[in-house]
Amino acid sequence: MANRNEGEGSRSAARRYNAGATKTARKKKIPNAAPRSEREREEMEQAEKEGRARAKELDPAEDVDYSRPTK
Repeated sequence: MANRNEGEGSRSAARRYNAGATKTARKKKIPNAAPRSEREREEMEQAEKEGRARAKELDPAEDVDYSRPTK
């Protein structure tokens, strides 16, 4: 059955993926993202602040007034 072309939505590939994902989830090994030092904690907080600040900015592509004609 491995030589048979299943096309898009391959059941055998989905079965292998699901088995691997289940096996990985059951290991419960989650990488630790906790800072290892005070300096690293401060760097992480600063990076988070910068990321959140950018997320609040308006996207120029989305901030378009369609009621006015373009030049």
